[in-house]
Amino acid sequence: MALEAGLLEILACPACHAPLKETDSELICTADAKECGLAYPVRDGIPVLLVDEARRPA
Repeated sequence: MALEAGLLEILACPACHAPLKETDSELICTADAKECGLAYPVRDGIPVLLVDEARRPA
């Protein structure tokens, strides 16, 4: 998955507003995992930035 650089720059975690970093299949919150650290799925190239759809990385 490769999001446009400009898009990734403006996206933020909906829960804590920290920047997101891109992995193969999801966007990960860059905040400390104790504070947030949620992972948001990317489906068909579209980030699903809903807290209810996010998971806590192990």
